[in-house]
Amino acid sequence: MKALLLIVLCASFSNAIASLSGTRPNIIVMMTDDQGYGPVGKHGHPWIKTPNLDAMHDTSLRFDRFLVSPTCSPTRAALMSGRHPMKNGITHTILERERMALSTVTLAQVLKNAGYTTGIFGKWHLGDEEEYQPHRRGFDEAFIHGAGGIGQAYNCSCADVPNNSYFDPVIRHNGSFVKTKGYCTDVFFTAALGWIKAVKDNDAPFFAYIATNAPHGPFIAPPKNTKRFTDLGFKKSPAGFYGMIENIDENYGRMLQNVDEWGLLDNTVIIFMSDNGMTGGGSDKSVLGKAADGTPMKVYNAGMKGLKGSPDEGGVRVPFFMRWDGKIKTGQVDKIAAHIDLMPTLVDLAGGKLPEGQVEGRSLLPLIDDPKADWADRYLFTNVARWKTGADPDDSKWDKFAVRNQRFGLVGEKKLYDMENDPGQKVNVIDKHPEVVKEMRAAYEKFWSEAKPLMVNEAAPMSPVRPYHELYQEQLESGGIPEWEVPEL
Repeated sequence: MKALLLIVLCASFSNAIASLSGTRPNIIVMMTDDQGYGPVGKHGHPWIKTPNLDAMHDTSLRFDRFLVSPTCSPTRAALMSGRHPMKNGITHTILERERMALSTVTLAQVLKNAGYTTGIFGKWHLGDEEEYQPHRRGFDEAFIHGAGGIGQAYNCSCADVPNNSYFDPVIRHNGSFVKTKGYCTDVFFTAALGWIKAVKDNDAPFFAYIATNAPHGPFIAPPKNTKRFTDLGFKKSPAGFYGMIENIDENYGRMLQNVDEWGLLDNTVIIFMSDNGMTGGGSDKSVLGKAADGTPMKVYNAGMKGLKGSPDEGGVRVPFFMRWDGKIKTGQVDKIAAHIDLMPTLVDLAGGKLPEGQVEGRSLLPLIDDPKADWADRYLFTNVARWKTGADPDDSKWDKFAVRNQRFGLVGEKKLYDMENDPGQKVNVIDKHPEVVKEMRAAYEKFWSEAKPLMVNEAAPMSPVRPYHELYQEQLESGGIPEWEVPEL
């Protein structure tokens, strides 16, 4: 009898873990640029108002220690590949080292093979040369700007349309340029919603990846969003930064209303996250402005150390809200998770097949089903990279790196933090745990030995042309840039 009961309990536990696997929901992933963890009302921010994201916080399962890379292209590559960005050749955000290796099989390709229709709206930043573009890498619909930001241009292939701006931007739509009207974030959400409306009744489920360039600098928001913060006493840059986030919140609310009206909430997973730690228009000690009573207003980052570009917690911890009405329970997961886990999780939901030998992240479905489920500890690795072109990566191996497991964070060679008891990284405990440091260093050595041979962009020559500039000029001369046909929602 006891044996039979044990078998039944084991079977029930197995079925619970697998309950969402292969259910094939629609998938919407929203990823903001440079927002980080702090600027969400529910995370205690003293000035920002994000009522729609706050509501998502309350109606989602939240991974409270979700870790990404310190800068943008690396996180995007990890999301698309399920493995550390360096293993996709990405060691920078420009200078040909932002290009995701062509050998990498993308999340979009895997979902497409599983029968999904796929679309990207906003920021790609994994290569502007044609063979690296998303419409060549698994996306049926691609509505994007170039480079790492609208209007950016560097002395390499990484460059957006010349003189592009946040208002009425020129966007590359499935390989051709169109002239849009309105503010960039509004445009990207409108494009995504128009596409979702067009494909929602197809037999195939859809994957919509909405990757805003906001709130990346320059910090330019719609005037009404900026004005609220300048009226509070903020300087121009932080007012724009926070205004961009409130505009994102408005667009999320608009998207949710449409998705609800279309009857999609019960068969759609919606994820909200950011690509790295926040910027905020200043350092973590900057004064952003003065309140009416003269009180200086300083950067709020939820008590974390570091901002974007740092291997500390504030540089890599972001919100991760996951909502699926009627299927995923609300609450919080305290186990560490990371960007490399997103691909295996979504492919698990989709019933797809992961590329052999590529993915090192884990499906989070066991924790989604039961936040208290057994979860083997592991190491997660950070290296800010961004060394000079032509330099030997080994020279930066021990520079700006971090190794984390559930309890500890080794940041650099001389600092170890007990993250469970000291999340603000105030007390260095390296002298108390020599064995932990030894094990973490050994794990990092192994990671580096695997990653270095895959850094395929290190010797790449700088492109003599900027593809977006050339293609834009060719289209101007051959027929011009048509106005984008705004979809009816």
